[in-house]
Formats: sequence, structure tokens, C-alpha cells
Amino acid sequence: MATTAPSPAAAGATGGATPPPAARDDRVGKRPLVATLLSRPEVGSVLGAVVIFVLFMVVAEPFRNPASQGTVLYQSSTIGIMAVAVAMLMIGGEFDLSAGVAVVTSGLTASMTAYQLGLNVWVGVLIALAVSLAIGAFNGWLMMKTGLPSFIITLGTFFMLRGLNLGVTRLVSDGVSTRNISDMEGFASAKAVFAHVFTIGGVNIPITVFYWIFFVALSTWFLLRTRAGNWVFAVGGEDKAARAVGVPVKKTKIGLFMLVGFMAWFVGMHQLFNFNVVQSGQGVGNEFLYIIAAVVGGCLLTGGYGSTIGGAIGAFIFGMTSQGIVYARWNPDWFFLFLGAMLLLATIVNLVVKTQAEKR
Repeated sequence: MATTAPSPAAAGATGGATPPPAARDDRVGKRPLVATLLSRPEVGSVLGAVVIFVLFMVVAEPFRNPASQGTVLYQSSTIGIMAVAVAMLMIGGEFDLSAGVAVVTSGLTASMTAYQLGLNVWVGVLIALAVSLAIGAFNGWLMMKTGLPSFIITLGTFFMLRGLNLGVTRLVSDGVSTRNISDMEGFASAKAVFAHVFTIGGVNIPITVFYWIFFVALSTWFLLRTRAGNWVFAVGGEDKAARAVGVPVKKTKIGLFMLVGFMAWFVGMHQLFNFNVVQSGQGVGNEFLYIIAAVVGGCLLTGGYGSTIGGAIGAFIFGMTSQGIVYARWNPDWFFLFLGAMLLLATIVNLVVKTQAEKR
């Protein structure tokens, strides 16, 4: 007599068969390490930094000197500190074309206020901080009030500040630079805060390098570990959708512009106390260096994507290139060709990386 196999239900009831394993939920699956790394905004800039570092180590003998690396780090830090704020602003979907001249405005304000009124240098420093924050707040407020693109708003601010820097300096100081304030009360302590130089292993490391690292670490924690950091990504991705879910779009964007103002004040104070005077015509064009550093580091021009770590790497690439060309004794005119090519290449790479990350 033929026998028949028990049904699955009967087998389960009698314990004669093991039920099939539950289907794996891809939503909670662990991503491969390579996919995780490739999804990071700064992956392209890391590879670029390695290539440029190796290139100049090979072709420029002075580049191998530890003292030269101290110069590279200093050059990178003065751009990198501003790139932190500019990168966060770009993640929030906006630009600030007045950032370069705003640095000079802060230094001029502190110097001329203290010198002309005979005040302690620290009073000028605090007044400059208030002015810098006010400039950032004005940019953000006017953009939100009018609905005009930040490109237009800050381009107008750029020209106004450039004119004020030159005009007021000529009017007050009868020249294009401020007076030397190195003998004024409070200068020594301010210099120790903003322009001190450490000697480590025989290499001079300006204090701006350590501030740069600190600001990068703090901003990274802020973006990735706080609710306000999530707001920055949200307003950069789609501000209307962000507003619909309760994100304070206006406050977030104004705050980002004020952050740029704060960093402009900080770098301006370094320049003042490092050189004792401020040249009123400087700063023009530096805003593009800050933006390039952020873009090379992974920030998209459309907003909602990027990191300040990437901006730091972009600034380091700038520092290596600007000094490496000198150490290699190449014609410095080629530097600007490199900047343009680097911006285009970085934009394409960032777009490809973001697209592949979204597919995964």
C-alpha cells in the first residue's frame, strides 16, 4: 500500500519538520563597509588629497621638510576655518559671497575703533564681533524677507563692504591700511588668543591650526548628533517640506549666516594680531576659495548634502597646492587653472558619489 507524505500543517503539528526561516528584512541589514565609505561626502576629497600629497612629495624636495608642512597647515587653517561655516551654509542651501571681505571688515573695525578712540584692544575686538554677527544676520534676514537668492543678496553685501572697507579706512587713517596697534593696551593678551605660535618638534604651528581642528570637530558633532544639525540638512534639501514638519527654517538660515559672520570675525582677529595692521583692499576673491574648499570636500551646490570634514580636506588640498607649487618652483599662474579644474571635477565626483549612495 502506498504511503503519502504528511502535509506541512500536519508535520508542524507533530514536530516532524522545521519551519522555513523568516525572510531577511533589508531595511535593518548591515551595509557593507565599502558602500558605507563610498556614501560619505568627503570620499572624493580624501583620494584627491592623497594624490596631491604624494605628487608634491615626489616633485618638490622642500615639501618634505617638516617646517614646510607647518606652513602648509597654516595656509590651510586660515581657509579651513572659514570653510567650516561656508560648508554648513551650503549644506543649508545658501551661499555667502561677502565672506571674504567680511573678514577684512572685522579686522578694520577692531583696529580703527580701538586706535581712534584710545580704547583697550579687547573693546575693539568685541565691537567687531557685534558688527560681524550683524552683517550675517542682515544677510539672512534680507534673504528670508525678500525671497531673493542668497547669491544676489550677498553679492550686494560684498560690494557694499568692499566700498566701506576702502572708503572708511582712507577717511579715518588717511591711507589704505590701519595704524599699528601693537603697543596698545590689551594687544599682547589678544595676540596670545588669536595669533600665538607653538613650537612642536622644532616646527612652528600657529594656533589657528588647533582652532581649525576644534571647529571641524565641533561642527561635525553638531551636524550629526543634534536636532539643530538635522534642521540644517532639512532646510538645504527642501525648505518648504522642512517648514511643513515644523523645522524653523527662518531661524536656521539666519543662524547659518551669523555663523559665517562669527568665523569671519575670528579669522579677521587672527589677521589683525598676526600682522598688527589690516590692509583694507584684501579679502576680495577669498570667498571663492572658501566655496571651492567646501565643494571639493563634498558639499553640493544644491544644498542638503556635505560635511565640514570634507571642507577641511578641501582646505588642506588648497594649502598643499598653493605651497607645493612654490616649493616645486612652478609658475604660480597655473594655480588658478588648477582651482577651476578642481572645482569642476569635484562637482562631478560629488554628484556621482551622491547618486551611487542613493542607489545603495
